[in-house]
Amino acid sequence: QVQLVESGGGSVQAGASLRLSCSYSGYTHTYTPRISWFRQAPGKGREGVATLSPHSGYTDYADSVVGRFTISRDNSRNTVYLQMNSLKPEDTAMYYCAARIGETATPLWVNQYPYWGQGTQVTVSS
Repeated sequence: QVQLVESGGGSVQAGASLRLSCSYSGYTHTYTPRISWFRQAPGKGREGVATLSPHSGYTDYADSVVGRFTISRDNSRNTVYLQMNSLKPEDTAMYYCAARIGETATPLWVNQYPYWGQGTQVTVSS
């Protein structure tokens, strides 16, 4: 069982930056969970935004955020971050972090993650 708590959302103007945090706990230290970020805009499905392998450090991003968003991890704080720069109105969504134990070939797929946080709202106005 992994518990996740997101923070850092807010309402900003287009072009601004935000940093989201995801604090995780509850896992056995034998396996470091993969933590990824997802988002869900009103009336749309949940989509993968960014993921970071806890072992290789490999990252992957949705095409729509490449070059603007950066995922990082501080294992000493059990926290994963999503730095979001040059925000656009289309980035408006509820942002969730999610966790899984073990690797997957499809780390940006929603159905690969059994553990989810409650979400943090990001609103970008033009």
